[in-house]
Amino acid sequence: MSLTETQVTQGEWIDPERAKRKLGDYADQWITQRPGLRPRTVELYKWLLRKHIAPDLGGVELGKLSTAVIRQWRADRLAAGVSESVTAKAYRLLRAILNTAVDEDKILPRNPCRVRGADRENPDERPVITVAQVFDLASRMPERFRALVLLAAFGSLRWGEVTALRRCDVAEDAGWVRVSRAMVEVPGRGLIVGPPKSRAGVRTLIIPAAVRPDLLRHLETWVKPEQDALLFTGERAGNPVRRPNFSQRTKWTDVVAKMGLKGLHFHDLRHAGNIWASKAGTSTKDLMARMGHDDMRAALIYQRATSDADERIADRLSKLVDQHRTGNADDDDDGLSGQPVPVG
Repeated sequence: MSLTETQVTQGEWIDPERAKRKLGDYADQWITQRPGLRPRTVELYKWLLRKHIAPDLGGVELGKLSTAVIRQWRADRLAAGVSESVTAKAYRLLRAILNTAVDEDKILPRNPCRVRGADRENPDERPVITVAQVFDLASRMPERFRALVLLAAFGSLRWGEVTALRRCDVAEDAGWVRVSRAMVEVPGRGLIVGPPKSRAGVRTLIIPAAVRPDLLRHLETWVKPEQDALLFTGERAGNPVRRPNFSQRTKWTDVVAKMGLKGLHFHDLRHAGNIWASKAGTSTKDLMARMGHDDMRAALIYQRATSDADERIADRLSKLVDQHRTGNADDDDDGLSGQPVPVG
């Protein structure tokens, strides 16, 4: 039996003609054949492909892609001033595409994306924020957005999650919020409401008692009585909050700069909340469930059993807030009473 016949029999044969297909064409098809991707993810993939992969590699035949070619492409990206974060995202996308070419389509015998460390991001150092600064930041917001800042921080909520909350997602006593959907803004399509970023993102969060009065006041003042009324809206009553409008209306960039937090992103509030919850003394699995972390599949296993643990997390967070307000916080609480908390 010839080598080719043996490879065919063992399912290892690679058709050399199919390996002549251009990467750009294959990548476009790869994206369109994944209907389960979230709209924002599709937009990101298309942008990475158009901006960072296709210009150099789009016209290269799949069979001519080698580790040396990929390594040089990455080096060229970095030399052109593309950040390590964006370059790593583009590399991971390229690797995923070529994994399909290897494992499913049998076009390539192995994935050439084998550049050590190329998939790791080294993000810029993020600004730091404290409990005191979060309350200060909330006080500098228009009143209709004060609770939004507090919920994002003390509930570890993503922008799309907090802006998709409705009255029916909040307990009558503001003791918990239920995250079951997220709002995504897609260029050319506007705002789209769908499920959270991952299955683990569907969760119920206990709100620290110290923050509940702010949430109750917001419900009474700014939210329509209908159960499906959005918790947070723009100045046009009932309209969802759009991120650019929020930034402009709140003067976010100027406000955080005046607070000494230049470059602080809204998402940094979630990061800070995650750190505070961790410092409150909880296990990794309980913390992952509270975060709705989408990188740990185990979070799905523990999610149903974390209500008591989340209650304890919220109680500890509330005590930390009370300590901050009364000035009785310990000096060695790792940033919860005013010492810098690393974000990111």
